[in-house]
Amino acid sequence: MIKLAIFASGRATNARNIVETFQTDDQVQVKLLITNNFESGLIDVSREFHISSFYFDNEKVAEGENLLQRLRDFEIDYVILAGFLRKIPEVITQAYPKHIINIHPALLPKFGGKGMYGIKVHQAVLDAGEKETGITIHLVNEQYDEGQILAQYSLVIPDNCNARYLQTLVQELEHKHYPLAIEKYIKNV
Repeated sequence: MIKLAIFASGRATNARNIVETFQTDDQVQVKLLITNNFESGLIDVSREFHISSFYFDNEKVAEGENLLQRLRDFEIDYVILAGFLRKIPEVITQAYPKHIINIHPALLPKFGGKGMYGIKVHQAVLDAGEKETGITIHLVNEQYDEGQILAQYSLVIPDNCNARYLQTLVQELEHKHYPLAIEKYIKNV
């Protein structure tokens, strides 16, 4: 059984989608949910699907040792980032090389890096006059958004699009492709 931990900070719509995707999979189990936000939607996902969840404040996330111990306690094989708004500490990236997967709401290497998340990314895409955007699913290393790209999916930006609407379109791509890309990677490594 391949055991996953999902990290999320916000509404956790991607996390919910991933949990639902693997709910009946006999090879993959979402075993642990981690958040740094007491108001995260991940708490609801935890209750609904009876998955253990833990809160780590940003200081504990940055330090990493307690977080790493929790991953080891649950014998986690892969860490999945689903809108987790903190940099993963080096102690975790070193313990899980090529076993941490992230999704970014743009076509990397454009519009990545520190501070590029959520609506900020979509506004930057629009401000740059891009005609196309999308998602990048990639492995996590010590640098923001610079890990090996596993998959990219794109869409044409509609005329007169605003950042909120673009965010909705990109989230549709995320929900459609992220769980499948995770499955393909973890079952074929």
